[in-house]
Amino acid sequence: MIRLRHLAAASVVALSLIVGAPPLSAQWVVFDPNNYAQNVLTAARELQQINNQITSLQNQAQMLINQARSLASLPYSSLQQLESSIQRTQQLLAQAQNIAFNVQQIDHAFQTTYGSANASQSSQALIGNAQARWQNSVAALQDALRVQAGVIGNLDTNRTQMSALVTSSQAATGGLQATQAGNQLLALQAQQLGDLTAAVAAQGRAQSLQAAQQAAAQDQAREQLRRFLNPGTGYQPSNVAMFHP
Repeated sequence: MIRLRHLAAASVVALSLIVGAPPLSAQWVVFDPNNYAQNVLTAARELQQINNQITSLQNQAQMLINQARSLASLPYSSLQQLESSIQRTQQLLAQAQNIAFNVQQIDHAFQTTYGSANASQSSQALIGNAQARWQNSVAALQDALRVQAGVIGNLDTNRTQMSALVTSSQAATGGLQATQAGNQLLALQAQQLGDLTAAVAAQGRAQSLQAAQQAAAQDQAREQLRRFLNPGTGYQPSNVAMFHP
C-alpha cells in the first residue's frame, strides 16, 4: 500500500515535469521598456525631420510660384491706342494753314506780311498784305477749332483705356504687372497732357496772329493816313516847247 502511494506520487511529479517543461525549440522573449522608449523617440525625430523637409519644399515651391507671378507681364497694353491718339493730334498740328508752327516761316511772315508799312510800298501791296493777314487769322482760328475737336475726340479713347488699365492694375498678380499698369497709366496722362498742350498752342497761335493782324492794321492805317494828308507835290507849271526850231 505504501509502495503504491510512492509510485503514484512519483508519477505525478514526472507528469508535471513533462507537461510543464518548455519545448526544446522555444526562445525566451524579454521586453525592455527603456529600449522601446528610445526607439519611439528616434522614430518621432525622424518623422519630424521628414515633415520639416516637406515644409521646406512647399515653401520653396510657393516662393517659385510667387517669383513667377512677380515676373509675369501684364496681358493688356494700351500703347497702340495711345500712339494713335498722339499721331492724330500731331497730324492736326502739321496741317496748320499758311503760317505753320515753324520758326523760319514765322520770322519770314513778320518781316514781310506783318512788317511795318513804309512809303516805298504801293497801295496795292498794302492792300494785299492786309488781305493775307486776315486770311491767316481766319485760318488760324479754323486750325485751333480742328485741334480742339481732335482732342475732344480722343477723350472717349482715353476713357476706355483708363478703365481697362485700372481694371488690369487691380487684377495684377505680381509686382511687374502692377508696375506695368502704373507705367501705362502714366503714359495715358502724358498723352492727355500732350493733347492739352496742342490745344493751348493752337489757340495761342490764333490769338497771336489776330493780335498781330490788329497791330499791322494800325500801322498800315497810319501810313495810309500820312499819304492822304500828304498827297505829293501836285502840279508844277513849266515851259513846254511845242515846236523845235
